[in-house]
Amino acid sequence: MLISTRGRYALRFLVDIAENQGTEGYITTNEIAQRQEVSPKYAERLMGMLSKSEFVITKHGYGGGYRLKSSPENYRVSDILKAMNEELAPVACLTCNPNKCNRSKFCKTLPMWTNLGNMIQNFFDGITLADLMK
Repeated sequence: MLISTRGRYALRFLVDIAENQGTEGYITTNEIAQRQEVSPKYAERLMGMLSKSEFVITKHGYGGGYRLKSSPENYRVSDILKAMNEELAPVACLTCNPNKCNRSKFCKTLPMWTNLGNMIQNFFDGITLADLMK
């Protein structure tokens, strides 16, 4: 498992929005890009993915930008990473369900990898944007 830049920045962008949106405001892509020290073009592309995944609400025009669709407590890190196409499985044979490996029925190491995969999933399930904001 290796979390890509896209996954890491998605988390950072959502935390940024949660901390800066206020009660009625929207955050522009340029504001996010400046605070997170990334190009506005990259920020726009990633915000499009977050919007398509329905983590943020988009408002066009004057005063527009992005805001969270729900409260930070409702956003699990695991859901965000999965929406960014991150693979949380520690080994390739666990990326398919059911496991298509022809050795899975007698693989001595599969239970260990399955256990690790469950630990990773439970770890990321237990962290929300609200936790990251603390």
